[in-house]
Amino acid sequence: MAETRAMPVPDGLAGERVDAALARLLGVSRTRAAEIAADGGVRLDGREVGKSDRLLPGGWLEVDLPDPAGAQAQPAVAPEPVPGMRIVHDDDDLVVVDKPVGVAAHGSPGWTGPTVVGALAAAGYRVATSGAAERQGIVHRLDVGTSGLMVVAKSEHAYTVLKRAFKERTVEKVYHALVQGHPEPTTGTIDAPIGRHPSSDWRFAVVADGKPSVTHYEVLEMLPAASLVEVHLETGRTHQIRVHFSALRHPCVGDLTYGADPSLAARVGLSRQWLHAMRLGFEHPTSGDWLELTSEYPQDLDAALATLRDAYR
Repeated sequence: MAETRAMPVPDGLAGERVDAALARLLGVSRTRAAEIAADGGVRLDGREVGKSDRLLPGGWLEVDLPDPAGAQAQPAVAPEPVPGMRIVHDDDDLVVVDKPVGVAAHGSPGWTGPTVVGALAAAGYRVATSGAAERQGIVHRLDVGTSGLMVVAKSEHAYTVLKRAFKERTVEKVYHALVQGHPEPTTGTIDAPIGRHPSSDWRFAVVADGKPSVTHYEVLEMLPAASLVEVHLETGRTHQIRVHFSALRHPCVGDLTYGADPSLAARVGLSRQWLHAMRLGFEHPTSGDWLELTSEYPQDLDAALATLRDAYR
């Protein structure tokens, strides 16, 4: 039997589309929220509304929820162990993982490979139920081809606090990247808006009408044909480091999507971009203490770096 939930439209959801609002409110995918609306299960001030209608401030919202027992019978996330994924911190509020290359943060259309969410489910972790069903607990992401540290919320309180921290840019996100050539100046800031590539919507680019994007960098070591760079992200756009350094004509070594030299990638044995999320720092959502985690370079990146260093000898 369906359960009906009724409430005033929350202030934070006023003006939102019905499907987007329900996804946030109920912790279901936007597709599932649209299905509930299509089945006549959403009413605003007593009138049925569709998925693209907007929630009105001060309105009375009623939602017919599907039978929870039936929903539990088909979990949104398939548990799938991920070899090589390490847990570097674990407490009642959050878990920090060291994500290997080739693993997505969460499921998405067209992705059939392993995910951080699936790996945590397979290991018996219970994460926050906030967020769309396929990415519950996820407060930030790393690209499939980028390795390193990711924090996942386990409690609802941690989810809310960490999402706000990432939005307000109080989280310290530090990456190491091996980029082609020798950037000048050796310490600088790249402040250039990022949006969808005008001719390839599966890529991103620096475009005039993009979202504000700020990357700080410092060259740590100069090598033949490349430089090891430490990067501090002020914003967190998709592919931000890759796009910004490509725009400077210093793409990440191995990043063929963004213009890297395939012969250099082959010489150092890389089949992905040399980019690693090596440090993550933030205030713990409950204690308020500063928590900082670090990660070593994985084997493929370490070997590529060693190959270039050996060229000096």
